Amino acid sequence: MADKREQILTVAEKLFGDHGFDGTSVRDIAQHANVNLAMISYYFGSKEKMLEALLEMRANYTMLEALNKDESLTPWEKMDKVIDFYVDKIMGNLCFHNIMQQGNNSRSEDIKELITRIKLRNFEQIKKILLDGQKKKIFRKVDIELTVGTVMGTISQTTLARPFYTTLLNVDKNNDEAYRKKITPRLKTHLKQLLHAHLDIKNEE
Repeated sequence: MADKREQILTVAEKLFGDHGFDGTSVRDIAQHANVNLAMISYYFGSKEKMLEALLEMRANYTMLEALNKDESLTPWEKMDKVIDFYVDKIMGNLCFHNIMQQGNNSRSEDIKELITRIKLRNFEQIKKILLDGQKKKIFRKVDIELTVGTVMGTISQTTLARPFYTTLLNVDKNNDEAYRKKITPRLKTHLKQLLHAHLDIKNEE
């Protein structure tokens, strides 16, 4: 039964990403998931609750929490892994990233609050890494909130302005895989170089 629930969420994710939350009906989801409306009602109760379940399923708190607890890694190695994680996560699931962006403009305050909670929880894990690096005199003092915003904003820019970047990179705008293969390594390298220059205590003024 858990597999059926996840199947419904996977279908909903694709439809929400393609058509928007408001542009997708519960009937659409049921039809594409090959289930009846009663099953969706049983699992989720409403379309809003279904979106909340999807957001929670994709939140991925545990990876960042485990990274923070790994004492074998330096703060630099942890930040490099954070970049790899978020670039792979967003570029590997553009559909979900679109849903997160749409959710920020949702008419539902519950959904907007849930997205904020997810982002805050993940932010706190990244903040711990940065503070640890500062405590160990590896990272210089920076605006942590805006540093994280710079990383996330850069990744988001390559998805939101994708038509522009496919033109710049000479990639077929309809070929998701080709775009991911070309932009992903460049994005990781750029962000790591950016953070190393920004955070290195040797650059303290």
